[in-house]
Amino acid sequence: MATPDFIRTIRADAGHQLLWLPGVTAIVFDDEGRVLLGRRSDNGKWSVIGGIPDPGEQPAACAVREVFEETAVHCVAERVVLVEALEPVTYPNGDTCQFMDITLRCRAVGGEARVNDDESLEVGWFALDQLPDLHEFGLFRIKQAMADEQPTWFDRQ
Repeated sequence: MATPDFIRTIRADAGHQLLWLPGVTAIVFDDEGRVLLGRRSDNGKWSVIGGIPDPGEQPAACAVREVFEETAVHCVAERVVLVEALEPVTYPNGDTCQFMDITLRCRAVGGEARVNDDESLEVGWFALDQLPDLHEFGLFRIKQAMADEQPTWFDRQ
């Protein structure tokens, strides 16, 4: 995942200390009910699409932008699926971040799925019964996005 310029600016002063950041995940379905996934260039694993909103950018706009930037697919955000504070992560360079993930269900409205930037090795549509190996993060979000009648998920602790 490419580091946004505004985070590089913060890191110049903050060093490696923990940054609390927004994150957006897009679960994109096509008219056939398939889900859009990308195989990440940083770890080679299949994943749902996501990224970090720019300052002032709305989560839905970020989801739409990230999907297009990474896959060349145009989509519209339909609803919030879940909101979850993730565990802190430390990157190989020592930077530490913790993300508040907002996951949105999206519907594809155009474009052809293809690698559209350097963050993905492959992108593609997958039937729900033929998903590649995915981390629980993505599987849980896909499951929540499929439940049309279900309200937005959040940890009720």
